[in-house]
Amino acid sequence: MDETDPPAARRHPGLTRGWPPGRYVPEVPARGRRDRGTGDRYGVQAPVDGDVTAPPDGGRVAAGHDLGPLGVLLDVDVTDVFVNGGAGTWVDRGAGARPDPRVHLSEVDVRSLAARLVARGGRHVDEATPCVDVRLPGGVRVHAVLPPVSTTGTLLSVRLPRPEPLGLDELAAAGFFAPGDDAVVRGLVARRANVLVTGAGGAGKTTFLAAFLSAADPADRVVLIEDVAELRLRHPHVVSLEARQPNLEGVGGIDTARLLREALRMRPDRLVVGECRGVEVRELLSALNTGHDGGAGTLHANGLADVPARLEALGAVAGLTPGALARQAVSAVDAVLHVERRDGRRRLAQIGSLALGPTGELVARPGLGSTGAT
Repeated sequence: MDETDPPAARRHPGLTRGWPPGRYVPEVPARGRRDRGTGDRYGVQAPVDGDVTAPPDGGRVAAGHDLGPLGVLLDVDVTDVFVNGGAGTWVDRGAGARPDPRVHLSEVDVRSLAARLVARGGRHVDEATPCVDVRLPGGVRVHAVLPPVSTTGTLLSVRLPRPEPLGLDELAAAGFFAPGDDAVVRGLVARRANVLVTGAGGAGKTTFLAAFLSAADPADRVVLIEDVAELRLRHPHVVSLEARQPNLEGVGGIDTARLLREALRMRPDRLVVGECRGVEVRELLSALNTGHDGGAGTLHANGLADVPARLEALGAVAGLTPGALARQAVSAVDAVLHVERRDGRRRLAQIGSLALGPTGELVARPGLGSTGAT
């Protein structure tokens, strides 16, 4: 700083000269970040000069601080926290949501907390944008809905990542696989099959896909594309792309379809779309049909038999006819792995494959076709 700087800058040494000339912006200390998974445990960003070892509590202490009054509810078993306006707080520890009387916030407090958490995720929530989904540091996902869209007051849904990502061995030990299915899944990883993981919300699609990809060859470059980054892998070479919402002027948005096209230029060995929910299904099927093996994606579906209808619906949004979608899907997807949650337990319920029916329609069948696996 010199004598030519304006008096305000001399009074506030924390201000630095910005662009255009004469405009001053706060000085932010530089802090390097690693790509998710590069030189880091579990594929989570960490400061370059920081300790990348996962804390003993899996980051729940930091998450508790981020979540304000909800922090007292967090322990290693908590997967989800729900705040239903001023009507109470519910906690899921893997066996279904249960009310927890320790935290009971008023509607005013819930709305204030929602605004603060969303702001920490780099977005805002108000009457003009009443529904917002953000990711907080540490991988915590927060979804907020304000009245009048919500008729029961401000709603908060918080999803917490596991303290440590599970591998296929841990899933097998927890009873996730039926006898023989573990070997089938490992075979799919080894032969670089393109897989589609399906299931209802909260069934364990993300957890299973992360375990599946963590078993990939350490030499593979895994590129993740997600609307909100949730996948956490035990793999040495993972990079992640996350969609960006438009700003207040409606510009600057980058959707997953655009990110998928960018990822194709990053020489991925395994290309992964965290969730297919729109036009990105066209880009994913196209990529998997052009030599990109070992790819994966997730899809909401109630059962294996419902997968063709879900794909056709997404294909229609992307401008694909049912016939074109069917031919691309059969060629691109080697296996469909359907997971479900029943009686509080998550499990791999069905292994199947896609095929063309008698009239050229897309159908899903149990087993892996020529492999004979069931």
